[in-house]
Amino acid sequence: MKQTKKSNKEVYHSRVYTNRPAYADFDAPSKFQAIQSIIAKHLKEHPNAICSYSGGSDSDIMLDLVERTRIMFGLPEIKYCFFNTGLEMKAIKDHVRDVENKYGVEITEYRPNKNIVQSTREYGIPFISKIVSSVMETVQKKELPFSVKEEYDNADDKAKIRQELRERYPKSEQGINFLCCCNRDGEPRPNIQLVINSSKYLYEFMVENPCDFKISAKCCDYCKKQVAHKVQAEYEMVITGERRDEGGMRSVPKSEDANGTMCFSETSNGQFRLKPLYYVSDADKAWYKERYGIRYSDAYEVYGLKRTGCCGCSISARAVEDLEKIRPYEPNVVKAAWNIFGDSYRYRQRYNDFKKMKQAEAKRGGQMTIYDFPEALP
Repeated sequence: MKQTKKSNKEVYHSRVYTNRPAYADFDAPSKFQAIQSIIAKHLKEHPNAICSYSGGSDSDIMLDLVERTRIMFGLPEIKYCFFNTGLEMKAIKDHVRDVENKYGVEITEYRPNKNIVQSTREYGIPFISKIVSSVMETVQKKELPFSVKEEYDNADDKAKIRQELRERYPKSEQGINFLCCCNRDGEPRPNIQLVINSSKYLYEFMVENPCDFKISAKCCDYCKKQVAHKVQAEYEMVITGERRDEGGMRSVPKSEDANGTMCFSETSNGQFRLKPLYYVSDADKAWYKERYGIRYSDAYEVYGLKRTGCCGCSISARAVEDLEKIRPYEPNVVKAAWNIFGDSYRYRQRYNDFKKMKQAEAKRGGQMTIYDFPEALP
């Protein structure tokens, strides 16, 4: 009988996995019953609560859960808020009103002082991810040359060259670490999201194809985060629909999570955060939707989108594809998105083409052929 050799390699799991509550491994409906108990417990302890509603599918499940729980346990009404960035689909805005009528709740709409057009014109537009966008803003502002990476890579004394770069480019720590793939002490950090190598061939692409527009993630800060913080400040508890399965920054533990669990925590200013859907999977959502007859907005049910979020945001790899799904129904929104994020869409497509070329080249051992450039074929 053939025996399978066990691997001695230790698998690393973040606190998102190791600190997960028992109910995270339950199947529906047991998982949702546990979540309702959690919602009821925290609403009883912190009745002065506000719930952020986006009009997306996660928000629909969350609001339904909260309202069912509130009615079941005889709890007082809570406040709901919707943050309009200035670039929202009609399908989402209509759905917010429909949900208000369905549940008999009030969802107050808030707009930013500086809308998405103003903030992107002033600071720049996102590219690839919030992390890349934030760091590239520093790189561009401080005029950090990409050649610092070669200096660092070729140096025998990494700590020494890192100190020299700090002195040469003051107040550029984040940018230097990003380009050099190291920490502030010069120690290599090649396998984390905060370095340029986390995006395959991005360094090579940006060296060969310098970016000619401003990159920044500040539109999210001005259009959502700052508005949300101001609105939510007076409440004891904030409820959001974040889920681990969404990935990205939402699957990464935050500093506030050290003072609680991934689904309930206390911030440094004494405010509480409840994320009841954190351990709800896509399969759990599908079960709940069917069981309770939830109808998502037309953006999902008619247009065929998988996610909504900020309409047309250039961080999404599917942004251009999704805009084409929206176009037959809301052409003006699509036109506005291209006017705002178009440079990033086009630059990302060039980056995707560059990656494909490099991957094809690597498969052939570094030899390129005319087939790597289909536009040159007759």
